[in-house]
Amino acid sequence: MSDEQPTESARDRVRALVREVLRNAAPAEEGGDEAPAPPPAAAEHSTSPGAAAGGTPLARVVNVAAPQTRAEPAREEYARDESSKSVITEADVRGLPEGSRLRVAEQARLTPLAADIVRERGIELVRRVPRRGPRAEKIVAVGSDHGGFPLKEELKGLLAELGHRVRDFGTDSTEAVDYPDFAHAVARAVSEGEADLGIVIDGAGVGSAMTANKVPGVRAAACYSVKVAVNSREHNDANVLTLGSGTITPEEMREIVRAWLSTEIREDRHRRRVAKIDAVERQYRN
Repeated sequence: MSDEQPTESARDRVRALVREVLRNAAPAEEGGDEAPAPPPAAAEHSTSPGAAAGGTPLARVVNVAAPQTRAEPAREEYARDESSKSVITEADVRGLPEGSRLRVAEQARLTPLAADIVRERGIELVRRVPRRGPRAEKIVAVGSDHGGFPLKEELKGLLAELGHRVRDFGTDSTEAVDYPDFAHAVARAVSEGEADLGIVIDGAGVGSAMTANKVPGVRAAACYSVKVAVNSREHNDANVLTLGSGTITPEEMREIVRAWLSTEIREDRHRRRVAKIDAVERQYRN
């Protein structure tokens, strides 16, 4: 019996402490109408040592805790939010005060003029980590020459099925046109942040890739199989896919596009190598 007395004494002290906390908390809650008592279910999440001894008033202890929403950053924390864009231009940073904070997407790139303004004004870039996954909605710019037009129309239907938004830069018929014009339009949309990704279709996919890769910030990959498409995204972070209507079937196109859109770069070693690609590009900018 002598061994049980300290245990009972400790329990008495805990019960007394809980009762004192409840007495102190109750007047603060009963005096106002802004904070109604939480439902009984809230008490189930409590891990207080006195849960069994406190009874119904324990719900008040749960309600007294500081709201979790206070820990979230206020919108005023950022001078501007451009996190929906993949490329930040001069217009996006113009007018920002010195030392301000600009919220951008995780993989957002800055044009040379925008980078100069950010550096000169000491603007802090706060990168947002987006939700990822193959089902995330994207804006996809599409284009083709006359040879790729029929396959482009099938592509648009596939993108709609997958839940993506489409921006069609033409062509609009099988009448002969020049593929560089449409590859350039798609690549520019991606470079300037009007689209998340781009897909261009010509006869072989090679000429459009060459054209698109002349646009700053674009990494175009001509893909002829699912394996190459996955590699272009996982290893090279390709943001423009070019396809050849004369080298793949409509069914192969669907498989390649599905794989390309559902793959993302994830490993730091690949990001480091892509950064070197971007560094090479910067060396030759005027």
